[in-house]
Amino acid sequence: MDYRVRAGEIPEDQITSMLESQTAKWPTSFFLVAAGASILASLAFKAQGKDHAALFVGQWAAPFLILGTYNKMVKQHGSDSSVAASPLAGAA
Repeated sequence: MDYRVRAGEIPEDQITSMLESQTAKWPTSFFLVAAGASILASLAFKAQGKDHAALFVGQWAAPFLILGTYNKMVKQHGSDSSVAASPLAGAA
């Protein structure tokens, strides 16, 4: 039995679509800068001897990079493939 979900088979809900439409307005570089800032803040905490804070803040880098990748994918591929393409999509 094949359990894979095919494109357009299950539509996204409205909350996801709303969040994606808002976060797609942010530049992808925002997430890269946020990841870099968390690494620098982690290094600063470590230099001050605050090991727990350094670990806590340093672990933010990976989620920021993942969110940036997701943001980039939404911008390139759209948020839901089951929604009909806009009329301008064929004009490009």
